[in-house]
Amino acid sequence: MIKKFKGLTFLSILMVFALVAAGCNNDGGSSVDVGIVLPTKDEPRWVQDEQRFKDALADSDYSTEILFSQGSSAKEKENVEALLNKGIKVLIITPHDGAAAASAVEAAKKEGVTVIAYDRLITDTDAVDYYVTFDSLAVGAAQAQYLVDNAQGSDVPLYLYAGAASDNNAFLFFEGAWKVLQPKIADGTFKIANSSEAEGLKDSAELSRDQLGKIIGQVTTNWDANDAKNKAQTHLTAAGDDLKGDVAVLAPNDGTARSIADVFASDSVISSYFVTGQDAEKASIQYIIDGKQSMTVFKDVRALVKDAMGMAVEILDGNTPETTGSYDNGSVEVKAKQTDVIVVNEDNVKSELIDSEYYEASEFTGLE
Repeated sequence: MIKKFKGLTFLSILMVFALVAAGCNNDGGSSVDVGIVLPTKDEPRWVQDEQRFKDALADSDYSTEILFSQGSSAKEKENVEALLNKGIKVLIITPHDGAAAASAVEAAKKEGVTVIAYDRLITDTDAVDYYVTFDSLAVGAAQAQYLVDNAQGSDVPLYLYAGAASDNNAFLFFEGAWKVLQPKIADGTFKIANSSEAEGLKDSAELSRDQLGKIIGQVTTNWDANDAKNKAQTHLTAAGDDLKGDVAVLAPNDGTARSIADVFASDSVISSYFVTGQDAEKASIQYIIDGKQSMTVFKDVRALVKDAMGMAVEILDGNTPETTGSYDNGSVEVKAKQTDVIVVNEDNVKSELIDSEYYEASEFTGLE
């Protein structure tokens, strides 16, 4: 009887250990230090960011997991909850919708997680600790300055396009562009071709958030190439010959720029066009080489990822990260680390993108 009791006790102890082990692993795996949530796999930019994060973390002592929200705020919140269940200490998140993401990051803050908004600001909440970004105002200003520098004569038709109204960056990009374009609209260099809202505000150097929203609501592409194509086709169909000829086009990013450029190139009354972009996507670099897109704003994701991961490591090491400015998110001033941007056109593609080993020359045709 004594031997049987001892055997049962030993078996019981083993069962307890097994249950404890199972309990420790019921979150779906081992703990994760840094959780990264990116908005979609359907845009080359974010797939590129994923790879850059993986490269940056190759030699790191800290563990990470990267999840995609596929353009859904609901999925984004699920991703954050999944990462919280894995014990993350730092959350790096690019919101699909800056305002809708507030509830997700508030849940993270309740768990004591440090929240870093990555490339897009999360708005209307105090649950954001840091913001790692390219200077979005500078992006828009660079796009606009390119159009100004290449404008010939007066009354140059100006077609305005913007990103998604749900993305705070879209407001910053357009605000930066407007500050450069507006004086040239007011003095007659440009003539607004496709926005009655912008036309009504052409004498206003400074625009309120509401005024920006009205223009963006009229010319938004929603960061979608098909939306951009359809909108450009609608605008050119409605435009008279006086709004064609040699034109200037403010396109918010590379994906929309290529679609818009294709539409303008197919219109026989368009003599020439200058069209902007951003992100230095491979397809747009080929367009620039081929003369189909005029420029792109190169945002070196390697630098942005390095800044984000450097900040996360500082936090995990118990230190205070270095910041270079702040952004008002509607609730608090969020401390920010800003990364510089570079204008790329056909003249400096090789020096900025190939010589820096961002891309390989073999990935393009016609590159001299």
